[in-house]
This record gives sequence, C-alpha cells and structure tokens, in this order.
Amino acid sequence: MTDFRAIVIEQETDAGRILAHTAEVRRITDAFLMPGDVTIAVEFSDLNFKDGLAVAGKPGVARTSPLIPGIDLVGTVEESDDPNWRAGDRVVLNGSGIGESHNGGLAERARVSGASLVRVPDIFTSEQAAAIGTAGFTAMLSVLALERHGLDPDAVRADESSVLVTGAAGGVGSVAVAILAKLGYPVTASTGRVEEESAYLRDLGASEIIDRSELTEPGKPMQRQRWSGVVDVVGSHTLANAIAQTRYGGTVTACGLAQGSDLPATVLPFILRGVTLAGINSVDAPLALRETAWRRLATDLDPESLAAMTTFIPLAEAVPAADDILAGRLRGRTVVNVRE
Repeated sequence: MTDFRAIVIEQETDAGRILAHTAEVRRITDAFLMPGDVTIAVEFSDLNFKDGLAVAGKPGVARTSPLIPGIDLVGTVEESDDPNWRAGDRVVLNGSGIGESHNGGLAERARVSGASLVRVPDIFTSEQAAAIGTAGFTAMLSVLALERHGLDPDAVRADESSVLVTGAAGGVGSVAVAILAKLGYPVTASTGRVEEESAYLRDLGASEIIDRSELTEPGKPMQRQRWSGVVDVVGSHTLANAIAQTRYGGTVTACGLAQGSDLPATVLPFILRGVTLAGINSVDAPLALRETAWRRLATDLDPESLAAMTTFIPLAEAVPAADDILAGRLRGRTVVNVRE
C-alpha cells in the first residue's frame, strides 16, 4: 500500500464549536483516502482563504475529521474507473467539496470523483494551473458573470468609469485585476495596503488604487455613481457600499466574505438604478462552466502577470502560512509544492 505525506486536520467539536484542533504533516497510506473513481498523483496545491480557515482551526470549512485540507489540486491521473479519464491525464480540480467534506489537495495523493475534473490546458504548466487555483477560477467566473450582464470595456471607457476590484492584493483580487486589465477594462483596485501594494497592483494592470477604508464603514444606501462593475471578495459594508456606488445598469459579483457574511444594504440601488447582484459559487459550478472558465483563463490571463503574483512554498510551510493568509499578510497566490 502506497505511503505518502499529507497535512491532516483533526478536530473535536460540539454543536459547531471547535473544542480541540490539530493540523500537521503526517505519513499516511491509501487506506486514509475517501471513496472516488479517480486516483491522482498530486503535484501542487495552493493556499486559499478557505484553506487558511481550515488549517488554522476556524469553524465553517472542515466538515469531517480527520480531513486532508486543500480545496485545489493539480496532478496526473494514476488510476481511473471514470471512462472520461485515463492514466497519464493531467488534471485540475477546484472545490467540489474537497478540503471540506472530502479529502483535499494538500497531500501527495488524492482519490476523487472524476465528474468535476478539468483537463489542464496545454498552455499551462502544472505550477501555473495551481497558481490559478480556486482563486483564479473564481475570478474568471466573476468576469464571465459581468460579461453575461452586458459589461463591455469600450462602454466602460466611454463612460469614463471603471471596474472595482476589492481585496485586490489577495488571490481572487489579483487574478481579477490582471484579467480585467488584459481585456481592456479600466480597473480600480481597493486594498488595505496602498503604500505596500500600489506598484504591484499597477503592474497587474490597475489604473487606480484606493484605500479599502473608503468602503469599509457604514454608508448611505445610495451614493455617488462610480463603478460600471464590481468584483467583490470582502462582503459586509464593503459590498454594501460598492452596490450603493454602482452606476445605472451595472453588475456587482459577490464571491467572498473577508470582512463579514452580512450585507447591510437596502433594495434602493436595485430598484432605482437597476443594479444586478450576481453570486459566484465556485465550489458547485457545473462541469460545462468549469471548462468554459479554464478555456478563458488560457486566453485572458497573462502568464507574466500570473508569475508576478505567485509564491511557492513546501508542504510543511502551508501550516504556518494559514495564519498569514487570514491576517492578510500574503500577496497574490501561494502555491504549495506537495512533493517538497
């Protein structure tokens, strides 16, 4: 039976409260893996906000114990009972329950359902696919939603407007800035580290940088119209203010809750300005949408921008890095080389 390394979380809970928690690198065997029809030799995973919550012992992500965290994986199929996959196929899996209710990608091996796997586009190395991960996948889903609701770069420029990206120095935000800029949109990036991250965000394509403090406090339900579209990863007052500042007919996508899960807003922007609020769920995205998003990532994400936002760490460093991502100390994308 194959012996391999993995980060393993164990928790003792009571009515949703975590009473005891450990997260450590262990050597385990295939017997630890959960049921699935595809076995994968994992090469890379990455660190997302959700992974930080799970590894650091925060509630709301890990739904079983023991559990291998990691909501992303990139690797090569070793065995498959799914007719769509065969040994040697290079695949990526984002969400679909891994790292939450099913063992995830922060391990050298995984056994998963083939139903949500996507073939890694030939243009991407395995490292690049992991750097994109759920964050980049979510950013692309957000851009697709903006486009479905009529957002167009020429019209945005003609209106002398821009697209707002909140949490712009984080994983989703960084990829969203890079994609939108490559597509020709003027992008306003909101960050809590303006002095530290301005050069980084401008290199990704942001045309304006604002301090997140402009959005984080309670605001009026209707405010000056500033944005033709918004990609929000923050939630709470930030999302409410972004909605209140969106122009007539604009669209706001919501995909995160870094500030909070509440939405202290009113219906006024929706009924007086025709604003659309589009929810983004990357975990349960159907296969056709997953494949569309990855095809677009292959054409709409600049490889140099992706490289500029990516840091690599070995498997053991993913445990202490969990606190860093929750505290907002990590920039862009953090890829975990599970073989190191």
